[in-house]
Amino acid sequence: MQLIESYFPTLSEQQKEQFGALATLYNEWNAKINVISRKDMDHFYEHHVLHSLAIAKVINFRAGSKILDFGTGGGFPGIPLAIMFPECDFTLIDGTGKKIRVATEVAGAIGLTNCHPIHRRGEEEKGLYDFVVSRAVMPLPDLVKIVKKNIAKQQRNSLPNGVICLKGGNLEGELQLFRHVVTTDDISNFFGEVWFKEKKVVYLGL
Repeated sequence: MQLIESYFPTLSEQQKEQFGALATLYNEWNAKINVISRKDMDHFYEHHVLHSLAIAKVINFRAGSKILDFGTGGGFPGIPLAIMFPECDFTLIDGTGKKIRVATEVAGAIGLTNCHPIHRRGEEEKGLYDFVVSRAVMPLPDLVKIVKKNIAKQQRNSLPNGVICLKGGNLEGELQLFRHVVTTDDISNFFGEVWFKEKKVVYLGL
């Protein structure tokens, strides 16, 4: 938890309490429904919470923004972002029901009222959102095909509406189709931990 506070020193007391409760809750749920590898649980705040919050270093979502977390798994990046931006509305979808159960229970336990986990595949999602966020669930061209129908036309943020993904490794192949409209930020520019060295935030305006 100190790791989160070191990079986000202006958190409210409620946000600190919500972030602080996550490790215990995920440990308890992970023992029942495996959504995070045990190896990753040893670095929970770095590998999951802080990684999710790299998006908050790229954009400060304005109040009233609607964000879709596509393929949220157990709630990442949606739950950390919903804590960080309490005046925004987050819908978290995943095709695996047991993962959505974990996200639902965790969000409920910390009183996260702006976070709505739903058992649903992306192809079935009909809502309109300012941004779709995702954590490496599929190559960007495949993701865009599914979610472009969900991007709202009305703008309210500093970045035009679009897709923001957390990615790692060599991205040249999947980004070449979007060469003129995509931006990438090295997460190591925001966070000093070695684990972030090859990881990026990818933004695509739609």
